[in-house]
Amino acid sequence: MSSPVDGATLTYVVGALAALVVGFSKTGIPGAGIVLVPLMAIVFPAKTSVGVLLPMLIMGDFFAVGFYRHHAQWRKLAALLPAVAGGMLAATWALTRIQDHQMKPLLGWLVLSLLALELIRRRLGWERIPHHWSFAVAMGLLAGFGTTIGNAAGPVMTVYLVSRNLDKHQFLGTSAWFFMLVNLAKFPIFWRLGMITPQTLGFDLLGLPLIAAGALAGRALLPHLPQRAFTAVVMALAVLGALKLIV
Repeated sequence: MSSPVDGATLTYVVGALAALVVGFSKTGIPGAGIVLVPLMAIVFPAKTSVGVLLPMLIMGDFFAVGFYRHHAQWRKLAALLPAVAGGMLAATWALTRIQDHQMKPLLGWLVLSLLALELIRRRLGWERIPHHWSFAVAMGLLAGFGTTIGNAAGPVMTVYLVSRNLDKHQFLGTSAWFFMLVNLAKFPIFWRLGMITPQTLGFDLLGLPLIAAGALAGRALLPHLPQRAFTAVVMALAVLGALKLIV
């Protein structure tokens, strides 16, 4: 039988792992971040898990912007941001009405849907993604809703940014600025909804050294990592975590 100490230990172990993944995903392989949503929901109530994760993501965003800020393609984001704001408003409304016991399966289905979207993107190839203005609006709405409801907009942004013909550094720079701005905008919303508290902020600060370590490791190891195998493992873990949330 687990003791309270066991539960606390698991919480800190999961928090430490999440902090490393946050840093690594922000500066190395962005797709790794998809595993964070189900991972944090294992040890925290669903809504709280989303709030706990946000300050960690913001810390990681500052590292990513620091490394890749000069590579951002602002014109690529301009068409996206109004629709993102609309998606964020819709998700904020939903958060005020969703109970915590409903949140975990919602997060699980959201993760599975985004993973399916990423697999479809790879199957079809980026060159088949449309450049019509309606595509940017749809991606913006999905990104705004996904990031606000569960910090889970990574696959949507991947689909959008690869369709804009960005190179690796432009991808990371544009993504870094996007997520920093959006995550900072979400902070007061989550605070007002009680999803972020002084206690959760204290927990997040403990992970700052590990976020920094993950960010430095991501930048240093990216050229040497077999991305295909790594991505397959990350997506498999995300599927298992999402299924756990649903079941």
